Formats: sequence, structure tokens, C-alpha cells
Amino acid sequence: MSCSCGTSVEGKTAGCNNNGGCSTGGCNKLNTFDWLSNMHEPAQEKFNIVEVRFKNGRKEFFKNENHLELVTGEAVIVDVPGGHHLGHVSLQGELVRLQMKKKGVENNDDIKQIYRKATLKDLEKFDQVRKREMPALYRTRNIILEQKLNMKLTDIEFQADNTKATFYYSADDRVDFRELIKVLASEFKIRVEMRQISLRQEASRLGGIGSCGRELCCSTWLTDFKSVSTSAARYQNLSLNPSKLSGQCGRLKCCLNYELDTYMEALEDIPEVTKIKTSNGEARLQKTDIFRKIMWFNYGDENTWHPIPANRVKEIIELNKKGETPDTLTEDKLELAPAETSINSDLERMDERFKKKDARKKGNKRRKGKGTGQGQDAQQKQQGQPQQRKRKPNPQQKQGQAKGAQPKAENKGQGPNQGQAKSQNKRRKNRNFKKKNNPNNDKSA
Repeated sequence: MSCSCGTSVEGKTAGCNNNGGCSTGGCNKLNTFDWLSNMHEPAQEKFNIVEVRFKNGRKEFFKNENHLELVTGEAVIVDVPGGHHLGHVSLQGELVRLQMKKKGVENNDDIKQIYRKATLKDLEKFDQVRKREMPALYRTRNIILEQKLNMKLTDIEFQADNTKATFYYSADDRVDFRELIKVLASEFKIRVEMRQISLRQEASRLGGIGSCGRELCCSTWLTDFKSVSTSAARYQNLSLNPSKLSGQCGRLKCCLNYELDTYMEALEDIPEVTKIKTSNGEARLQKTDIFRKIMWFNYGDENTWHPIPANRVKEIIELNKKGETPDTLTEDKLELAPAETSINSDLERMDERFKKKDARKKGNKRRKGKGTGQGQDAQQKQQGQPQQRKRKPNPQQKQGQAKGAQPKAENKGQGPNQGQAKSQNKRRKNRNFKKKNNPNNDKSA
């Protein structure tokens, strides 16, 4: 299959010079796959209208009344008003009938015919004609600036017989180009046709790379330009930023309509609401996750957003209609725990802690006082018994102890408690005597 960019005199493909294998929008621009090409049909039942493609994807229908054996991509000479033109076959067979029905083209006498297949001489002449397009484009733009016309010249297409040229331009308002046509006709010695196109058609003819990193849809496969509104962006929760929503043509991106139906189906289960009422106050909607069906609300000026399922939001809306307000966004009624009745509970905890410390100290004293009179005195205090009065040591007795005299023996009639108390008094006297007679005391003094 030959390249649809055109074929040069030497038999090589023109345009990108990639021999039909390019994917940059040159050879494959608005190509149509003929999925019925392998089906053999009787020659008398074959549809005799062929789709022919011209420069930059422009396509028209022509009758094959001469029953030429054509191949997709083959160059043919067709009838056009005021002469003939060279194009390439893009589609034939039953798919052409479907395309005519889709575009609303009727099969009548208005459809022109195909003269013949293009010869090598036709291709050579067409190649020379196309070389005039770029210099003519630059010269025409200078003429437009000289005449101060508010229009933008996009492209020029010369007819294969070199008798006519079509000038494609875009403008916001109506332009009076009568004087311009006279200047161009005298400049290029041809018939001039001015054709105004929209900005989307301009982008489709020029081509380019979109923000997605791929070739523009309008220049590769999209032929029908449907209206795109900002409501499509609102339904998809997109930021209404013109720089992000606009395509290469400066208009809203055509791809905003691609997933709009899916979003519309998902939005059927999500209620349309801006605010709901609860006992904590009025909550306002901040964001909606359409496919997860979660809605975020916040109270007043707080920065915290609360995610609420769409079903729960519907329940709150029904309660608000009845004049009721739930306690929170997630629960209708809060179960409050019983409050503590004790007052100054922290002080009570401190008292308990100190009581435990006092109990530990008393236990330590009891353990230390075992086997001594102190433990017995403590027991006597607890039992309420009167304590035995301790006797003061006699100074004569101290002197006797210092000289090494032995203490007098205990009376046989004394009880066990009295004997223990006396032995304790003796130990105390000995300690006091040692302290007084310690030689280190004089040094320290």
C-alpha cells in the first residue's frame, strides 16, 4: 500500500519520506481502516462511489463510472469546478455507503466523477504546483498586514491544474477581502477562493501535540467537532482554569466530552446539596469524590474536612426536611457516658498515695524495733497500756563504768520487761561515754 502523503516522480513517497511507515500525522492523517477489504463481492454489486482524500485530510466523494480497478492510497484525477485535481483513494466499497449515510450525503448527480488514474506526468506537475504553496503563503500574509485586515491566514491549497488556489483563513468578525482578492489574483495569476474555517478546523489542518503528549485528535481521527461547554468540566470536578482546559486551538478541549456520560451516570447516586444542618452547626460541601461516592463537609471556617458517604448525606437531608438535626455528621444521637460524681478526685488520689507511704514507714519501724524496747513500747501504745518511765543514769554509776567496775546484779524480783529496759540503758550509757572520751573530739575542738 502506497503512502497517502503522495508519491514523487521517482516513485518514492513524499511528505515525511518514511515510505509509508510514519506515525507523525503525515501519512496516517485521518486514515480509515477498511475492514471489509478481504471480502470479495460481485463486480456488478460493488458500490461505485469512492472516497478521495486531498491535502490535510480534506475528503470528498466521487463516482467511479468508468469502473476503474482502484487500490487504497492510489492517486487519481478527479473532476472539480473549473478544472481537475489530484487526490488519493482513502476508502471504497460498502464502507463508503456507511460514511455517506453518516455525513448525510445523498447519492445524486451532484457527486462528481473520477476521470482516470494519475500518471507519472500528473504527479510531476502536481509536485511543482505544491512547491508554490509556501512562498505564496508568506507573500499573502505580508499583503494582509499591508491592508490591515483582521484575519489570520492558515493554509493555501493549489489545484493540480495550477489554475486555482484556495486560501484558508480564520477571523473573529466578518472581513471585507474584496480588495485582497484583486491583489492576490494579479500577484499569482490564478483564480482565488477565500474559505473561512474555525479555530478547531485550523488546528486539525496544521496538526500538533496536545498536553497529553499525543497528536491532536482533530488531526488524526476526529472529524465531527461537537460543542464543548464549561458545564462538562464542572460535572467532572475539574478546576475552571482556562489555561488547563483549552487546547492548541484556544478553545475548550474536545476530550472533555469523552468521559462526560460516565460521570453523568455516576452523579445520579449523589445528592445535589451545598449545605446540611447538624446540632454542631451548619456544614458546607467542599469536595465530592464521584466514583467513591464520598462527600467532604466542614463547619464554618475550620480547616478540617469530614468525609461522609453519599447515603449518609441523603439521610441527613431527609432529617432536615422533617425539621430534625442529627447530633453529628455520622450519628443521629450520641450515647453519653455517666459523669464522675466525685469532686477533687485528684486530691483524693494524692491522699491515697501518701497513706500508702505512711503505712510503709510504720511497717519499717516495726521491723527495726523487733527484740528491743521500742517495739514493745509501740505495742503498748497501740494497746493503750501505760509506758514504763526510763531512769536517768546515775553519775556515780558512770564513773564506776569508766574505772572498769562491774554493774550491780539485777534484782531477782524484776520482770523480763524491766530487765530489757535496763540492758538498753546500759548500752546508751556506754555509747555516751565513748563519745565523750573519744580523743578525736579534742582535735576537732
